[in-house]
Amino acid sequence: MDSLSFLKFNFVDAIDIILVGLLLFYFYKLVKGTVAINIFLGIVIIYLIFQLTLTLEMNVLSNILGNFISVGFFALIVVFQQEIRKFLLMIGSTNYTSRKSFLKYFNFLNFEVEKEIVLEILLLVDSCFNMSKEKTGAIIVIEQSNSLEFVKSTGDKSKIEITPQIIESIFHKNGPLHDGAIIIKGNTITATRIILPVSDSNSIPKKYGLRHRAGIGISEKTDALVIVVSEQRGDITYIKDGNLEKISSSKKLKELLTSDLSD
Repeated sequence: MDSLSFLKFNFVDAIDIILVGLLLFYFYKLVKGTVAINIFLGIVIIYLIFQLTLTLEMNVLSNILGNFISVGFFALIVVFQQEIRKFLLMIGSTNYTSRKSFLKYFNFLNFEVEKEIVLEILLLVDSCFNMSKEKTGAIIVIEQSNSLEFVKSTGDKSKIEITPQIIESIFHKNGPLHDGAIIIKGNTITATRIILPVSDSNSIPKKYGLRHRAGIGISEKTDALVIVVSEQRGDITYIKDGNLEKISSSKKLKELLTSDLSD
């Protein structure tokens, strides 16, 4: 019977497995679609090779890999700095401690949960392409699970329901609110004239200006989605996790928003 003692399973073990599963799930959500997932897979492969060299007693290679892995914890902090920051922001987000969000995750208990207001994607897409035709510069931040309260204080908090012309009127060149970014949560503009943190990454092409750097900056620190309309060229750029994607059609922008907002 002692040989089967490792099969003993109790309530604490179940909680342990569930928590590990949740951590892995949220980590996957953070790195999905980014280069970080490839880096993570590379680290796993190196570890497996290290275990193989130990088994085969390949002393030289195992010593080299062993020294690399011995500082792996610090290397992970450096490599996954942005992802770790976003993970901590997600854990500490006020969205997870609100009554509405708490009941949402336990909806199987038949709690009455307030219906979530969903962004009208087509309306937003049409507004972006209208501004593109008029070469009206704009930066639109779509808030997701990470709270953006830390940047809302840099501008004017508001509660404006999105209508066909509201976004275009906000970014109109002679309008009082056109400077800075707007933040959208659900189908409501929750803040205007926002000053976003600017990315200091050296990998950003020089053709992109301050609007794009600001969009990259907020997307590096949170899970927010950003749409930038260039004032000079009228180009539309979609930004997620610090990565830029030039939008060539309204269909493409709709597909990206639909996919990312449904995750």
